[in-house]
Amino acid sequence: MNKLKNKIIIVPIITAIMSLFALIFYTYYLPSTKMEKNYSEFVKDLDSSTVSKVNINDSTKLTVYLKTGEVYMVENPNSPTLKETLLTKGIDVKSSLTAPLEKTIPSTILTISIFSIILISVYSGRVSTSSMTVVEGADVKENNKKSFGFHSMAGNEEAKESVQDIVDFLKNPEKYQKYGARMPKGIILYGEPGTGKTLLAKAVAGEANVPFYAVSGSDFVQMYVGVGAARIRSLFKKAKANGKAVIFIDEIDAIGKRRDGGKASGGSDERDQTLNALLTEMSGFGEQEGIVIMAATNRLDILDPALLRPGRFDRHVEVILPDVNAREKILKLYFKNKPVSDNIDLRNWANKTTYFSGAKLESLVNEAAILAAKDNASNISEIHMDKAFSIVIAGHEKADRSSIREIDRKITAYHESGHAIISLIKLPEEKISKVTIIPTTKGAGGYTLTIPEDSAYKTYSYLRKRIMVLLGGRAAEEIIFGSDNITTGAYSDITHSTSMAKDMISEYGMGKNLGLLKISSLGELANSCGTSVVEECKAMIDELYEETKQILLDNIDRLHSMSLYLLENETLFEEDLAREMSSDKALQS
Repeated sequence: MNKLKNKIIIVPIITAIMSLFALIFYTYYLPSTKMEKNYSEFVKDLDSSTVSKVNINDSTKLTVYLKTGEVYMVENPNSPTLKETLLTKGIDVKSSLTAPLEKTIPSTILTISIFSIILISVYSGRVSTSSMTVVEGADVKENNKKSFGFHSMAGNEEAKESVQDIVDFLKNPEKYQKYGARMPKGIILYGEPGTGKTLLAKAVAGEANVPFYAVSGSDFVQMYVGVGAARIRSLFKKAKANGKAVIFIDEIDAIGKRRDGGKASGGSDERDQTLNALLTEMSGFGEQEGIVIMAATNRLDILDPALLRPGRFDRHVEVILPDVNAREKILKLYFKNKPVSDNIDLRNWANKTTYFSGAKLESLVNEAAILAAKDNASNISEIHMDKAFSIVIAGHEKADRSSIREIDRKITAYHESGHAIISLIKLPEEKISKVTIIPTTKGAGGYTLTIPEDSAYKTYSYLRKRIMVLLGGRAAEEIIFGSDNITTGAYSDITHSTSMAKDMISEYGMGKNLGLLKISSLGELANSCGTSVVEECKAMIDELYEETKQILLDNIDRLHSMSLYLLENETLFEEDLAREMSSDKALQS
């Protein structure tokens, strides 16, 4: 609609410009088809009685007709007695107050065009203001064909099962009315980003063959108070007009955060009104109307309790990261209709991609397809998958490495070897897929790529070992180059290890000072606990760092050997690592 208005206003603008050019051209550049004479010659013709007719109009020229048939133009003196003088001499005088058509038509068009531009601008302003309250839903006809359903997405079997009855209800509402069952009005899908929450909502609408209205919570966040609430009402009105429908609100935490009465921020009035409008609309329709509201969030814990109570979003469905079987199915789905080499072991890649979301798996397959296309390969091979895996994890490798100093390469080699050796000793169950000192476009000077095991929980022992792996790089730098020559290369490692230690002590109940208290649940009382948490975090990190250094000192020969290999070859793969380990003495823990 807005595009149409933009096209319409172009018409009067073009006509106005053309009319203006026509006026300028006629006035200043158009050569006269009639001869012009001086006013003195006109006076002579009057005195000699050779003038038969004179045309007087709003123009600056007079048109003079002689008895001989000659016609010429002369300057109009604009004298009040001119007409009387001409009539006295018996000359036919034709006078008009209007300008000639050559000027009248362009002037008229120009006036109309300017008026049209002003009118359209004013109308568009009013419409755009009112359209701020309108939410465009998906085309109602979009889901008339069952083009997208549960068959279109792999994994999330538990989540699919949790919404099967919603699909059945949308198809056969009378079946549930017979039993007096009330379907949930709202369903919250929560989980980590990229796990397929939006796809699941779309699949529900596709399976039930009903319209699907997808909006984002940020669509309702506006500068003006009341606009978001009006958009909520507009959305529900549109959905009700089409009967059965699925309304999906992505990132609902943009409007559904816990209300604080405006104490935290003065700009919460609009969000509160929008949330109130949503709660009111959800309470205002019955289940017999066949409208199901689904919403997605990554943070279920910050949503307002009124939004989650029975009668509102009373069913909560967790959409989790896919396990190894689900990852294999997702990879099969994304490789469908793509030229794939027979040597690609999808089960192996499902094992390698632990903790990958569905979106990240799609990115992996897409990167591999791009690499195959760049190589003009006949199909996507294992080589493309290996490169794509590194790109998704760490970024593209830098092609020009000539500017890297040899000392920097040496520091990186020992840093990454430190990570690898501690991982081999403390976490042998996690495979090291790749160790490289090639810098990447994501800013890493090098990286050690490990494949963790699928696990629903992280133990206290595992988290401590994981922190030691993170500290292995800095420990190797200090051992080889001295404490005065440690670098900023451990910045990311320190960030992650600090975060893990803080969470262990303040969130997971694994510390001594707080015990089983969760600091984020203490409210204002948490301020008094900050110092003790920091002290315990520091003590834990210091203890683990000293243990890490001791392990590396006990395996100093292996540290030198692996670093030299990296300096010569730049990259150490899983099979190279196994060969190196078997050819040397056993690692000492």
